[in-house]
Amino acid sequence: MPTPDADSDKTRLDKWLWAARFFKTRSLATEAINGGHVHLNGARVKPARSVQLDDEVRIRKGSLEFIIHVRALSDRRGPPSVAQTLYEETEDSHRQREQRSAQRRLKADAGPRPDTRPSKRERRHIIRFNRGE
Repeated sequence: MPTPDADSDKTRLDKWLWAARFFKTRSLATEAINGGHVHLNGARVKPARSVQLDDEVRIRKGSLEFIIHVRALSDRRGPPSVAQTLYEETEDSHRQREQRSAQRRLKADAGPRPDTRPSKRERRHIIRFNRGE
Protein backbone atom coordinates (compact mmCIF):
# COMPACT_ATOMS: atom_id res chain seq x y z
CA MET A 1 0.00 0.00 0.00
CA PRO A 2 1.33 3.47 -0.81
CA THR A 3 2.59 5.33 2.22
CA PRO A 4 4.89 8.13 1.09
CA ASP A 5 6.25 9.30 4.43
CA ALA A 6 6.78 7.84 7.90
CA ASP A 7 4.08 10.13 9.38
CA SER A 8 1.42 8.74 7.03
CA ASP A 9 -1.47 8.23 9.44
CA LYS A 10 -3.04 11.50 8.19
CA THR A 11 -3.37 13.13 4.78
CA ARG A 12 -5.21 16.26 3.62
CA LEU A 13 -8.59 15.47 2.08
CA ASP A 14 -7.98 17.46 -1.10
CA LYS A 15 -4.62 15.76 -1.67
CA TRP A 16 -6.10 12.33 -1.04
CA LEU A 17 -8.99 12.90 -3.49
CA TRP A 18 -6.49 14.03 -6.10
CA ALA A 19 -4.19 11.07 -5.43
CA ALA A 20 -7.15 8.66 -5.60
CA ARG A 21 -7.99 10.16 -9.01
CA PHE A 22 -11.48 11.39 -8.21
CA PHE A 23 -10.45 14.85 -9.45
CA LYS A 24 -7.95 15.87 -12.11
CA THR A 25 -6.39 18.67 -10.08
CA ARG A 26 -6.16 19.60 -6.42
CA SER A 27 -7.92 22.87 -7.13
CA LEU A 28 -10.93 20.98 -8.55
CA ALA A 29 -10.95 18.79 -5.44
CA THR A 30 -10.81 21.90 -3.25
CA GLU A 31 -13.70 23.50 -5.15
CA ALA A 32 -15.80 20.36 -4.76
CA ILE A 33 -15.11 20.21 -1.02
CA ASN A 34 -15.89 23.90 -0.53
CA GLY A 35 -19.03 23.52 -2.66
CA GLY A 36 -20.39 20.82 -0.36
CA HIS A 37 -20.02 17.95 -2.84
CA VAL A 38 -17.68 15.99 -0.56
CA HIS A 39 -18.59 14.83 2.95
CA LEU A 40 -16.27 13.06 5.37
CA ASN A 41 -17.95 10.75 7.89
CA GLY A 42 -21.30 12.42 7.20
CA ALA A 43 -20.09 15.97 7.86
CA ARG A 44 -19.25 18.83 5.55
CA VAL A 45 -15.53 19.59 5.97
CA LYS A 46 -12.76 21.86 4.71
CA PRO A 47 -10.06 20.83 2.23
CA ALA A 48 -7.31 20.72 4.87
CA ARG A 49 -9.20 18.20 7.02
CA SER A 50 -7.16 15.07 7.68
CA VAL A 51 -8.28 11.76 6.23
CA GLN A 52 -7.61 8.62 8.23
CA LEU A 53 -7.97 4.93 7.53
CA ASP A 54 -11.55 3.57 7.53
CA ASP A 55 -13.09 7.04 7.07
CA GLU A 56 -16.25 7.20 4.94
CA VAL A 57 -16.15 9.74 2.09
CA ARG A 58 -19.20 10.72 0.02
CA ILE A 59 -18.38 12.32 -3.31
CA ARG A 60 -20.97 13.78 -5.67
CA LYS A 61 -19.83 14.40 -9.24
CA GLY A 62 -22.71 15.55 -11.40
CA SER A 63 -25.44 12.93 -11.11
CA LEU A 64 -23.04 10.30 -9.74
CA GLU A 65 -22.50 9.70 -6.05
CA PHE A 66 -19.63 7.61 -4.69
CA ILE A 67 -19.64 6.27 -1.13
CA ILE A 68 -16.19 4.97 -0.36
CA HIS A 69 -14.09 3.83 2.59
CA VAL A 70 -10.46 4.90 2.86
CA ARG A 71 -8.17 1.84 2.78
CA ALA A 72 -4.76 3.49 2.30
CA LEU A 73 -3.30 6.99 2.46
CA SER A 74 -1.21 8.77 -0.12
CA ASP A 75 -0.54 12.36 -1.06
CA ARG A 76 1.15 11.44 -4.35
CA ARG A 77 -0.73 10.82 -7.55
CA GLY A 78 0.21 7.54 -9.16
CA PRO A 79 -1.13 5.24 -11.84
CA PRO A 80 -4.83 4.32 -11.76
CA SER A 81 -4.07 0.78 -10.60
CA VAL A 82 -2.40 2.18 -7.47
CA ALA A 83 -5.12 4.80 -6.97
CA GLN A 84 -7.80 2.09 -6.85
CA THR A 85 -6.05 0.49 -3.88
CA LEU A 86 -6.54 3.66 -1.82
CA TYR A 87 -10.29 3.13 -1.39
CA GLU A 88 -13.09 0.61 -1.47
CA GLU A 89 -16.51 1.53 -2.81
CA THR A 90 -19.55 0.21 -0.98
CA GLU A 91 -21.80 -2.30 -2.74
CA ASP A 92 -24.81 -0.01 -2.34
CA SER A 93 -23.01 2.88 -4.01
CA HIS A 94 -21.81 0.72 -6.90
CA ARG A 95 -25.28 -0.74 -7.46
CA GLN A 96 -26.93 2.71 -7.49
CA ARG A 97 -24.39 4.08 -9.97
CA GLU A 98 -25.01 1.11 -12.28
CA GLN A 99 -28.77 1.64 -12.09
CA ARG A 100 -28.44 5.35 -12.89
CA SER A 101 -26.19 4.69 -15.87
CA ALA A 102 -28.64 2.06 -17.19
CA GLN A 103 -31.50 4.57 -16.82
CA ARG A 104 -29.50 7.22 -18.71
CA ARG A 105 -28.81 4.75 -21.53
CA LEU A 106 -32.48 3.80 -21.78
CA LYS A 107 -33.52 7.44 -21.76
CA ALA A 108 -31.08 8.27 -24.54
CA ASP A 109 -32.27 5.34 -26.68
CA ALA A 110 -35.96 6.16 -26.19
CA GLY A 111 -35.89 9.53 -27.97
CA PRO A 112 -36.39 9.80 -31.72
CA ARG A 113 -33.34 10.73 -33.74
CA PRO A 114 -33.34 12.21 -37.22
CA ASP A 115 -31.68 10.23 -40.00
CA THR A 116 -29.55 13.17 -41.14
CA ARG A 117 -28.52 16.61 -39.99
CA PRO A 118 -30.83 19.45 -41.00
CA SER A 119 -29.93 21.27 -44.21
CA LYS A 120 -29.19 24.98 -44.20
CA ARG A 121 -32.76 25.75 -45.27
CA GLU A 122 -34.22 23.50 -42.58
CA ARG A 123 -31.98 25.11 -39.94
CA ARG A 124 -33.29 28.53 -40.93
CA HIS A 125 -36.85 27.27 -40.53
CA ILE A 126 -36.00 25.85 -37.09
CA ILE A 127 -34.42 29.14 -36.01
CA ARG A 128 -37.44 31.13 -37.22
CA PHE A 129 -39.79 28.76 -35.44
CA ASN A 130 -37.85 29.04 -32.16
CA ARG A 131 -37.83 32.85 -32.36
CA GLY A 132 -41.58 32.89 -32.95
CA GLU A 133 -41.48 34.43 -36.41
